Amino acid sequence: MSVGIVAAVIVVRTSSARATAQLAAAIAELARPTDVVLLSGDLGAGKTTFTQGFGRGLGVTEQITSPTFTLLRSYEGRLTLHHLDIYRLTLDEVPDLGLNEMLDGDAVILIEWGDTIAPLLGADRLEVRLRLPSGDFGDDDREIEIEPVGRWAARDRALRAAVAPWLVEEGEQPC
Repeated sequence: MSVGIVAAVIVVRTSSARATAQLAAAIAELARPTDVVLLSGDLGAGKTTFTQGFGRGLGVTEQITSPTFTLLRSYEGRLTLHHLDIYRLTLDEVPDLGLNEMLDGDAVILIEWGDTIAPLLGADRLEVRLRLPSGDFGDDDREIEIEPVGRWAARDRALRAAVAPWLVEEGEQPC
């Protein structure tokens, strides 16, 4: 499977759950129908917090919670947000989710633990990797790598502008 166009990884840092949600809301402003966003990171890294902010950026007004045991929750906003958590699934079970059908109409799919199924997806996605801090950083600090692939890569300039307040400068020490 072809990976498609990949833009350079964007590295950002947030210092609170609120800032992580604000970052995600800024990214959501760029979301278009049929977009796929893959989230990865350790337990407690902020994947659900990111999703809550992303949903707010799409105009979702109801409370977004993790679908760990239900696998899927859908929310209505400017675009429909299908929020999946595939932590408990095997690769063999993923086709049964009906991802292609979820992208009909005005929908965005956001998948927690999405890195595990990236090879099964098309060449258009935004990969977001959240990292817990280490060293002299606070417990609420997060370093987040954002990798635009395919048509997300075509939005690289707009994406960089949207996340500019959180950009890590070259040479800065990682979390």
